[in-house]
Amino acid sequence: MKTIEGKIVVLGAQGVGKTSMVVRYIGKMFSPHISPTIGASFFTCKINIDDIRVKLQVWDTAGQERFKSMTPMYYRNANAALLVFDITQPSTFESIQSWVKELQKNVEEHLVICVVGNKIDLHEHRRITRDEAMKYAKSIGGTYFEVSALQDQGIEQVFFHIALTLARLEGEDLAKTSLRVYETDENGLIASTSNLKATDVGKTETASWSIDSIAHADSLKPNICC
Repeated sequence: MKTIEGKIVVLGAQGVGKTSMVVRYIGKMFSPHISPTIGASFFTCKINIDDIRVKLQVWDTAGQERFKSMTPMYYRNANAALLVFDITQPSTFESIQSWVKELQKNVEEHLVICVVGNKIDLHEHRRITRDEAMKYAKSIGGTYFEVSALQDQGIEQVFFHIALTLARLEGEDLAKTSLRVYETDENGLIASTSNLKATDVGKTETASWSIDSIAHADSLKPNICC
């Protein structure tokens, strides 16, 4: 089976629900008591698109200002970025614009960008309209999604969009990207590397997950609530 590996970095202000969104998708759970991320947390998941397996390495970064100087080492060589904001907090929407500037300055290769408005379950307190967010996403060459980590709405579409976009890179010069493409045998071992030949017909998802918490580049004990 052909496998393509890509790296996703999740960026946004503290409290917008980045970790809740990732854990909801990959861990199939939600906790209202998730602690703020320290440094970054690392997750993996796999999505099958027709005969292509897309393996996503998801780096969930800390939103606290004191960790912002560390973030460049996490989004280096990223293939996709999730820019998450809280639809009830205009300041969190404004903050993603600074992340875009950082990405443009530090990531040289093509980047799949998704702007994600979280907490649509709080629609009665909405301060950022869908049209406003869509317009901004379009202006930076991204795609806009609205989700609710609490109610498990829209998150699957975000990750599938990224996997599908990476799988559509047929004809790209992969030597100029950090994507890894390889064939695996019946035992799941790497058989050979090759150029990607992808289609977007059909969809099955086999989301498996693991988590490692990273702080100052040192591994910590895995913790589902990091």
